[in-house]
Amino acid sequence: MAAGLACYRNQQFFEAHEHWEGVWNRLQDPEKSFLQGLIQVTVAMHHDQHANRAGALSLLQRALLRFERCPASFGGIDLERLTADVRAWLAALEHAVGSLPSFPAIDLVEREHD
Repeated sequence: MAAGLACYRNQQFFEAHEHWEGVWNRLQDPEKSFLQGLIQVTVAMHHDQHANRAGALSLLQRALLRFERCPASFGGIDLERLTADVRAWLAALEHAVGSLPSFPAIDLVEREHD
């Protein structure tokens, strides 16, 4: 997972997808569905890098449906922020805005210490 996150943050989206797909195959729901959403966001960013906005739009819509079934943080990820970023991307893509927002952030949440 960490290797995929490092690739994502370096905008190496295809490589991030490859790392996470190997993990995804071994999971059960709800983790499997959640990770599939992360993979869909990653592939959407890969599509955007290659001027395939329709592909990016479709994958972001599907990822959002998966994320909406999860709590605000899931699997150590700040899903509330990621979901907001995905929504901003969807709005920009749907309205054919020339300039897109920053890539959706996949941030870790800090654990609360007792």
